[in-house]
Amino acid sequence: MQQAGILGWGYCLPSKVLTNHDLEKMVETSDEWIRTRTGIEERRIAAASEATSDLASVAAEMALTRAGLAPTDIDLIIVATVTPDMAFPATACLVQANIGATRAAAFDLSAACSGFIYGLALAKSMIETGAIRHCLLIGAETLSRITDYEDRNTCVLFGDGAGALVIGPSEKHLLLAIEVGADGTGGQVLQQPAGGSRHPATAETVAARQHFIRMDGQEVFKFAVSKVPEATLSLLHRAGLTPADIAWFVPHQANKRIIDSVAKKLGLAAEQVVINLQRYGNVSNGSIPIAFAEAAESGTFLPGQRILLAGFGGGLTWGTGLVQW
Repeated sequence: MQQAGILGWGYCLPSKVLTNHDLEKMVETSDEWIRTRTGIEERRIAAASEATSDLASVAAEMALTRAGLAPTDIDLIIVATVTPDMAFPATACLVQANIGATRAAAFDLSAACSGFIYGLALAKSMIETGAIRHCLLIGAETLSRITDYEDRNTCVLFGDGAGALVIGPSEKHLLLAIEVGADGTGGQVLQQPAGGSRHPATAETVAARQHFIRMDGQEVFKFAVSKVPEATLSLLHRAGLTPADIAWFVPHQANKRIIDSVAKKLGLAAEQVVINLQRYGNVSNGSIPIAFAEAAESGTFLPGQRILLAGFGGGLTWGTGLVQW
């Protein structure tokens, strides 16, 4: 059975920057309050003319260039997102048209901030079984479109952006193992209440601001700091490894307190953790691939090193993965 590995990487970030000081003028908050509680200093915001598919397409083209492949080499496009351009068609289909990947099947994947790891699991299995050869996996969001800028507890967290990986048969940058999971009983903890079949858009749902992100921050924190280490240790055990075998940790960039707590529980030093949330905030599905692509592009990862990826989010969902560079 052929092994699946990472052939290329790319990312796209909007040019507009929304700083903590900008938010001080919008809601009752302060730069000090945001930094000490989240670690975030600024985030990127898509222009009115930019949709999720636009950011995803730029990230995809960068990843293809890095992989040395043409769009027509791609067999499958997966876009992990909670902010698709529209309910249908899939944002992945729009990306397919934008980049000219005429041979590719395309669909979106919804698993909140864990979606990119779910996509890795799917790409790995399909490549290793021979179902496809090359997958373009993209995590992309325009969370500013569903962020309530009157809610001081959530509006400070989220930003926009996209990251992409090209996955295919490889002898390096290998996807060693991936594990995903969910606990649907926690679905109410992090959600966008209206806009679906349960509560279709009406004047009432709009007036009640139910089309924006709603989050119980304390519950998300408790879930993340317990489940991510547990799932990681399970993955490492299955791979015959321990935290001591990990060189780098690329977590979902949700909150620095969560990241620090998880790293401490795993016995990982701060110097081993790839963090960019101070510049971009929480980009949901774009978070891990953007951080990974920036680190890969800068030469952070060295041959033979093992890299731990971990995501968690609404659903509640989680996912962990191991890459050997």
